[in-house]
Amino acid sequence: MLGDRRYIYFVAGIVIIVIAATLAVRQLSAERKELKLLKEQRKEMLGLKDEFLSLRQRVAAVEGKKNLTNVQGIVQAVDEVFSSAGMKDKLKTVKSAGKREVKEGFEEEADISVEKVNMNEMVNIFYRIENAPMILTIRKATIKKSFENPELLNISLVLSFLKQK
Repeated sequence: MLGDRRYIYFVAGIVIIVIAATLAVRQLSAERKELKLLKEQRKEMLGLKDEFLSLRQRVAAVEGKKNLTNVQGIVQAVDEVFSSAGMKDKLKTVKSAGKREVKEGFEEEADISVEKVNMNEMVNIFYRIENAPMILTIRKATIKKSFENPELLNISLVLSFLKQK
């Protein structure tokens, strides 16, 4: 009888150890899945953080441009951009296309025609517009080859200038 009890205790002990080990393996598996999910969420949040910081820098740059200059209108802004690029003689026409009130202030548009520029000058113009110390936006750009010299370009732009109230 004593031998049967020892055998039952031994088997019961093994069963308890197997059950405990099974529960521990399940718990470990669940923890690994949760860890994997948390790592993925962390990676996504780091990506969102980087995107947020980039957007915040871009917004700060645009906000900073609002206060940098005391340009009164689109014609003066275009004149300043082309003068700083040394291409005022290439600028053929600047036609004001109207002014409207928007949430942030006043937006003024102009149709601009630039003739006989080479590729480098065109890139320089776009760079100067993009990095102007005011809020200038290219709404539309049309680039055509010049009839007289196919290596030169004629550019038609619709520029928008935003001035704070």
